[in-house]
Amino acid sequence: MTTRRDFLKMLGTTAAAGAIGDVAMARTPGYASKRPPPGKRRFTSDVVERELARVQGRIGDPKLAWMFGNCYPNTLDTTVELGTLEGKPDTFVITGDIEAMWLRDSSAQVAPYLPLAKQDRALQRLFHGLIRRQARCIRLDPYANAFMPDPHAQPLSWARSDQTDMKPGVGERKWEIDSLCWPIRLAHGYWQATGDTTPFDDDWRAAMHRVVQTFREQQRRHGRGPYHFQRTSDRPTETLALEGYGNPTRPNGMIHSMFRPSDDACLYPLFVPANLFAVASLRQLATMSRAIHQDAGFAGDCTALADDVARAIERDGRVPDADGDYWAYEIDGYGNRLFMDDANAPSLLSLPYLGCCAADNPRYRRTRARAWSEQNPYFFRGTAAEGIGGPHEGLRMIWPMAITMRALTSNDPAEIRQCLRWLRDTDAGTGFMHEAFDQDDPTHFTRAWFAWANSLFGELIVKLADTRPALLRNP
Repeated sequence: MTTRRDFLKMLGTTAAAGAIGDVAMARTPGYASKRPPPGKRRFTSDVVERELARVQGRIGDPKLAWMFGNCYPNTLDTTVELGTLEGKPDTFVITGDIEAMWLRDSSAQVAPYLPLAKQDRALQRLFHGLIRRQARCIRLDPYANAFMPDPHAQPLSWARSDQTDMKPGVGERKWEIDSLCWPIRLAHGYWQATGDTTPFDDDWRAAMHRVVQTFREQQRRHGRGPYHFQRTSDRPTETLALEGYGNPTRPNGMIHSMFRPSDDACLYPLFVPANLFAVASLRQLATMSRAIHQDAGFAGDCTALADDVARAIERDGRVPDADGDYWAYEIDGYGNRLFMDDANAPSLLSLPYLGCCAADNPRYRRTRARAWSEQNPYFFRGTAAEGIGGPHEGLRMIWPMAITMRALTSNDPAEIRQCLRWLRDTDAGTGFMHEAFDQDDPTHFTRAWFAWANSLFGELIVKLADTRPALLRNP
């Protein structure tokens, strides 16, 4: 049976966009832009173009500047579709090489443009539409991870025989805690950047109530809850054990997640990074509910749930060690713990980036050091680079997102510089980030068009241009 993974591999390694010579590319002699021609770009923002040119002007390495010029606008150039739904702005953001929208990916893809939204009404409309579309998706099915452009469409081809409660308009129905966290992070980030409350209407509020209801259901204090999922597959990570409810747990107050942000099944359903992300997201939602809607009751519910989950993680989610404890990746509530890390966020590596802790938090520092070492079975070191991968693409396959995340969570200039070198030198000449590449051979890679990875790389370069310009100035 064809799965998402099979589909992506069939696409091969062809670059996603045509090459033209943009004005900004004059800053990168010898490198032709890989952006689509202006007339074929899905969304254009003068503010984004000015930011692209500003940052490129601060990059001393011509290839790095070229890659930034390709990657930073890639989501807007190739994945955004604007429209109107029920008389309101609607924005659908595909993940890249799949004509479907993941709640996680779509939120992360547009994150680099949040700081610019206040200056551009067209960008504001884009965010209005995406926030509303995500709220509509959550109201349709809070347990789904991916959705189709047409609310009446059948699922993605590999999901049509799944044994679960599939609804029209759902692309895939893998329950992942972070699918409900990322839209909150996006909404909170937009509100903080602009002060605009327009998209947070009654429909959005109803979606947020579904989020809290779903999180409480998946604490599983009163039974297994309504979600179940099974798929016929030769890969254990594509389906769930025990009639589709996942491996057994002892409920402890944490939220159960059946799948990781990689869309791979959890071994132990109490997934620590996603629970920490849920705590941070619930606190953001409480802040918005008080400030925007003066809804102290719902804000109190969000805070109480966040406190409940946080206590459970603190009690059960840590691994004792002689040098100080560190976070587990997954637990089952019976005392079994799994330590590993995966490139997809939420991950242990990404916790400060997601607002779950400070980058200098001692427990995080110990966890981070373990994740970026042979103590993590999905850490790979080769002749081309070192980094974190995951079961999704298998052994030896490093994900550029993990290298980017290492730089985003680092305060060490030497570490950041090394990450930039790896990112620059493992694009296989395409000018884009990929999903994963072989530790010894970057020309063996997956997903030539993976917008989240491109956006994250662009976000890193903008951050460095503003906070550590010397790192970019020197080739």
